[in-house]
Amino acid sequence: MNAILGIENNIAPAFAPLFAIADENARHVGAREALLDRAMGDGRRRKSSEKLRRGRLPAKGLALIAQSAEGLLVGTVRLWNIQAGLDASGSPVAALLLGPLAVDPSMEGCGIGSALMRHAIAEAARLGHAAILLVGDPEYYARFGFSAEKTGELAMPGPYEKHRLLALEIMPGHLDGAHGILRASGKARPHRIRSKADQSSEIADDCDAKAG
Repeated sequence: MNAILGIENNIAPAFAPLFAIADENARHVGAREALLDRAMGDGRRRKSSEKLRRGRLPAKGLALIAQSAEGLLVGTVRLWNIQAGLDASGSPVAALLLGPLAVDPSMEGCGIGSALMRHAIAEAARLGHAAILLVGDPEYYARFGFSAEKTGELAMPGPYEKHRLLALEIMPGHLDGAHGILRASGKARPHRIRSKADQSSEIADDCDAKAG
């Protein structure tokens, strides 16, 4: 997919007038990791969400980037398959975990984060997913329909602020009765002989940004 999105008219003219959202591929990894370093700093590898992403691949079709008109990577978001506890009958509840979401600091305020979020939600719905969870700022994510209404009986597998565990039901009622600890359920990352550079970039695959 590749969606061209215009930046709103009130954005300063120093910014590129257009950016594109596209699927991430292998050639984007280095730029994505550099962006996450700029946007999040050293603490990005110590989030509880890492436990749900470590050694896993993102959900199919849900690793997205934003590129400027000049071809620079200026935004990233990925979603991951998880089990959002159990339902009232004791069956696993399939869901997605969103994060990391990050925008290059030099492009903040241009609508890139919002565009990535809306695109990711639309793609998740198109692909048949029923719910998305994240750990993030309740005020920011409320604009996309996220709230803590259905997460009161759910928990992350590590330290987190309970009021920041948010969910969006794509299929209404999907999280009714969901309870327990979130667990990873995505496809395992293939094992291979890796260079030090490979290992460094893979470690950073499990990091949080504004979502997390």
